[in-house]
Amino acid sequence: MVTQRFGIRGLGSAAVAGLAFAAGALAALAAQHRRQTDLLRQVTDANGADSLRAYHRLQLCLLGKAMEDPDLAAVVSTVDADSPTRRRQYLYANALYSNALFGYRSGVANLEELHGHLRVLVRNAIFREYWEVTRHHRASLKAESVEARVGTMVDTLMHDLDESDTEEWWVVGEPPAEEYPPHDQR
Repeated sequence: MVTQRFGIRGLGSAAVAGLAFAAGALAALAAQHRRQTDLLRQVTDANGADSLRAYHRLQLCLLGKAMEDPDLAAVVSTVDADSPTRRRQYLYANALYSNALFGYRSGVANLEELHGHLRVLVRNAIFREYWEVTRHHRASLKAESVEARVGTMVDTLMHDLDESDTEEWWVVGEPPAEEYPPHDQR
């Protein structure tokens, strides 16, 4: 009679190999899960930035159409303008301001660069007119929002330029000491 011996050693080797394979597969799955989580986080962050860019692009497109067509300008603009030309100029001033604000919110410009850009804008008489006739538009902004704080910066720049006794307008006014949270959408 022949006795069959099943080697514990052989069975053990197969079990160890199976466990090693399973451990490797689990490690690969865990690494894949971490990578997918990282990608999802990046996509979510990118979608926020993409949404801001898409919104800004659409806003500029709508303003462009309104500047080309007085009938559309009457819908977009809620301010009284003495002529279709002035209304288009106000819409263009709005586009310039919105573009500067978007540059800051998207990280293209820092606060000091935004301040410098706005310092140039507030020197323009038509922009100043636009800013004054749209003051009531900004009245409902929450004081801590980026747009309200930037609006205050514009008001301060206008005041500083008016009160300045120097012809060197490019040195008038100091940017705020702190950065605003650029992705605050209010």
